[in-house]
Amino acid sequence: MARVSFQPTSPTRFASTLAKQWGPTLGIWGVGAGAAALFLLSVTPVVKKGLLVNVPLLGNHYEDKTPASDKPF
Repeated sequence: MARVSFQPTSPTRFASTLAKQWGPTLGIWGVGAGAAALFLLSVTPVVKKGLLVNVPLLGNHYEDKTPASDKPF
């Protein structure tokens, strides 16, 4: 009959093993969720003025070039 022995693992080794296994997957899902949220919220004025206009290469695309006389509010 085989004997079962308990070998304790240090918390730092457990955390590093967990980070190595799940880190890339969680990173990819995080980037995907962030891109989806940015895409869905890009029509709101707060996100457009506060974040997207300040991006160096994409800022010109998101600037509001509508004259003030054509805006309803």
